[in-house]
Order: sequence, then C-alpha cells, then structure tokens
Amino acid sequence: MILIINKIKNSQRYSLMQGKTLHTRRTRLSLLFAGLCFSSVAFSAVVPAGTQLAATQNLVRGNGAEPATLDPDKVEDNSSMAVINDLFEGLVRVENNGHIIPALADSWQTSDHKTWTFHIRSGATWSDGSPITAQDVVYSWRRLSDPKTASPYASFTANAHILNAQAVIDGKMPTDKLGVYAPDSSTVKVVLDQPVSYFLQFVAHPSLFPVSEKDVKTYGDSWTQPGHMISSSAYQLSDWIVNEKITLKRNPRYWDNAHTVINQVTFLPISDGSAELNRYLAGEIDITSTIPAIEFARMKKERPKEVFVAPELSVFYFDINSARAPFNDVRVRQALNLALNKDIISKKVLGMGETPAWTVAPLSMGGVTITPPVWAHWTQAERIAKARELLKEAGYSDSHPLSFTLLYNNGADNQRIAIAAASMWKSALGVKASLQNQEWKSMLDTMHQGQYQLVRYSWGADYNEYSTFLNTFRSGDTNNTGNFSNKDYDNEIAAAQSAQTPAETAAHYQKAIDIAANEAPAIPIYYLTQDYMVSPKVGGFAPSALAFYQTKDLYLKK
Repeated sequence: MILIINKIKNSQRYSLMQGKTLHTRRTRLSLLFAGLCFSSVAFSAVVPAGTQLAATQNLVRGNGAEPATLDPDKVEDNSSMAVINDLFEGLVRVENNGHIIPALADSWQTSDHKTWTFHIRSGATWSDGSPITAQDVVYSWRRLSDPKTASPYASFTANAHILNAQAVIDGKMPTDKLGVYAPDSSTVKVVLDQPVSYFLQFVAHPSLFPVSEKDVKTYGDSWTQPGHMISSSAYQLSDWIVNEKITLKRNPRYWDNAHTVINQVTFLPISDGSAELNRYLAGEIDITSTIPAIEFARMKKERPKEVFVAPELSVFYFDINSARAPFNDVRVRQALNLALNKDIISKKVLGMGETPAWTVAPLSMGGVTITPPVWAHWTQAERIAKARELLKEAGYSDSHPLSFTLLYNNGADNQRIAIAAASMWKSALGVKASLQNQEWKSMLDTMHQGQYQLVRYSWGADYNEYSTFLNTFRSGDTNNTGNFSNKDYDNEIAAAQSAQTPAETAAHYQKAIDIAANEAPAIPIYYLTQDYMVSPKVGGFAPSALAFYQTKDLYLKK
C-alpha cells in the first residue's frame, strides 16, 4: 500500500484509513454508517479563527521515489498514491478518526452488508467540466479486475468479495459479470458474494477511485500525462517532469473547492533521504516523510517542534521467493528469520521508534489482538542455536554454506539494514548474502517478474483489518510476488472473513498468523512508525494511521 519505497517505510500500499491509510477497519465503523443517508459534508482544510494565511498558498512536498504510475487502476506504492490522493477521490472517504464520510457519493445504503447502493452527488464533475457518472465507476472497477490491465491490485476486488471478482481476474468470466452495475447515471449498485461489514474501507482505497472512461479510451496509456488527464479531486495535473517534479494546480470544479486553501502543490521525487532532508532544512520543502536514521536524533534535538512521530500500521520485512530453491525449504527461511537480531536493527540501526517484529502483521488492529510466536520471547542465543540446527538439517555447513542475493531499493537506511542483516547472517550462520540495489520502479518490476531471492519490502495497511496484511500471502493473490501457497493458511483467512462473531474472527486470524510464523513466507524485521519534518508554516497536518495526508486538508500560515 501499500509497498514502502524509498523511505524504508513507505509501503505499497495505501489505504486511507480505509486507504493507505485509506482503509479503516471492520465492523464497528461500517455498522455505524451503513444504511444512513448523508448530506454534503465539507472535510477539507479547517482554518482556526484568527489564523493569518500566507498570501501565496503553494506547498512543496518531499515524496521519496519517483511515482511508478498515476493510474489508480495500476497503483501499488505510496509515492504514487500520495499524488493520486490529491488528483482523485473515491465514493467515500475515511477520516483520521476512522469515520466514513461522503466523497463522490453523498449517500449510500445497505440492509445486509452484501448489496450496496451508492448515489453520486449532484453536480460532481471531472476537472474538464464533464459529469462524473456511475458508468465511470463501473468501468474503473472492471478495468482494475480485467487481467488485461495486469494491475498489482487486481485481487483487491476479490478480497472485497465483489461478486464474480476472482473469476473475472482469472479470465474465466468477462468483466461485465463483475458485481458492480449502473442502474442510472448517478447510482452505483455493488453486489458481494458474502456480507462484508468493513466494505466501505475498500471503497475508499485509491485502487477503487473512478477514472474517466472517455479520457482513458481517448488517450490510451498516455491518459495520465499533463494535458490528457482529467481528475476528480481538489487538484489537477499541471506538470510532470520525471525524476524532477510533479506539479498540481487547484481544480476549481471540485465539488468542495470552497473549502480548499492550497492553490498549488509540488511533489519532489528525491530518492536520497539526506538530500531531501537538506532541501527541507534549506526551506525548499515544506513537508518530508524521509528522515534518515542517522539524522533523526539531531532533528529531535535541534527542531523538536518540526518532528512528527506517530504509530503506523505497517511492517518492514524481507519478502522471500518461496517458489525457488533454496527458499522452497521452510527450514532455510526460518533459519534466516531466527538468526536476525531485530532488536539491534530496530533500536540501533534505526532508532526512530520502530519495534522488533516477529509477525507479518501488526500485533493489534481492527479490534483484534494477536499473540506472536513463542520464539519472540527467546533470547537471541536461543534463536541462533535453533537457526543453526535448522540450516544443518537443510544440508548446509561451513564447507557448504548457504549463499543468496538480497535485493533492496536505493536509500541509505535500506542499505544500512541490508548490510546489518548480511553481517548477522554471516556471523551467526556462516551465510553468504550478496547485496544488490535497484531504483524503486526497477525493483517493483523485478519482484513482479519473480526474479529475486530475498527483497526488502514493506507493507502498509490498506484498511484497518487483518486481511489487508494476510491476503498478500494468500495463494494466487496478485500482491503475492513470492508465490507462497498454503491451503490451511488460505482456509483460515476465508474462515475469518465469514466468521459470525468477533471472537471467531480473531481465532482464525491467529491461526493464519501462526501458520505464517512457522512457514516464514517473509522475514518480518520491525513494525514501522511514521516520521515527518513539517514546517511551522503548515497548518492542518494530521496523517492517519495508514500514513497518508491530503493537500486539500492543509493551509499555509503567514
């Protein structure tokens, strides 16, 4: 959500709190709001009385790596989602407090959490003035699921249990069989194959943001370029110079334009975290989410009021290509997991509030708390002893050492973690880990092609419910680049999502996490925090637990 890119913590993924944070979780919120009708609600910038605004409302955001795409149907990483969140919006939005509120849809109903009806607000238009229609929504969701689109997030519609989604994704049914329909130009009807109480969190995710059918069909693959793209949210694409900047200007046709303050926002793709921080310190950037670990303590001391640190629903891990030797042997995967001193990595190599991780999902989310595996409480000496035993059983020794390549995307902190891990494996197990680095977009391509052994990765919640993490290791999921497959694991996830009580849901998720802990499809390293440098002149800054914030919620003070 997303994927975490340049900054060791940006994830692929996004979910607002339903979304990269774009998501928010489960029964409580959806039950609270489903079936209610809403009037138009303003949810953009709220400027306190007496605040003096700057004469020029132009914001500059550091954005880590160059966005891989600005196409909502093809997005998978946070750098891309950050920009897309300013250009487009979904039928609903999730506030930082978890409340689901109207966006392109001003009301919706469901009586059974299985059939949902959304009503597009009157007068909602694209940035060129053409109406946003229910057919645009239907087209976009079908396009996401269409195997011809090859979206990394194609499985999202199946994970949301939209009727026939998996068959469409697999090419066994045409896209018009997907359970989303347009009875008229302003009504969207969605049919699920089972009740999903937290479905609205899916709807708020960027991958389900509608795009203009006419625009995409007119320009094909170039529809996301300046001059071609028409958008639906507070901003429109003005300029995109690859590896230099992306500039967005205010969209006067946005339905809530009256509550937007920032007139222009520029995203700077800077893969070097130190360079991005230096530009912030020089006053060239207003907000950066890239604070190098070696600079964090100094920033906390010198500019304490500008450092923002908060929890984040994200996990940093080494994803493993389980389908290729030697990592098709669970003993090898588990040995590498146990041999890492995650306390040192999280507290010494980084030291920005991260905590050691022994599970592929956070320990608590969506009202559910899980228990980590027993070895999380072992001493490091005990873990190393077990790792040596497992590696020996797998046929490796001093005369026949395990060797492999660890891939990571460019970034000083990513490199430091990779070096630390390779050193720990060498010292504890005699393992020879070669290090390879690539640019962010190149690394994503390498992952989707399956041309890696271990790769540095991070996953951030797309919504506040455990399936957002666990689905990525489900057999056949389009985000499962490591090709891990375990029927018992798949069955526990399915059982959790059809469970009748919160206790049953929690029990099945615990069993799924236990299987993941034992099978080690990935090596969890630490649970992330979100850390930003925010200029004192920026008002309204408040990212959600999914680590996203939108420019339309901000303003610049005099």
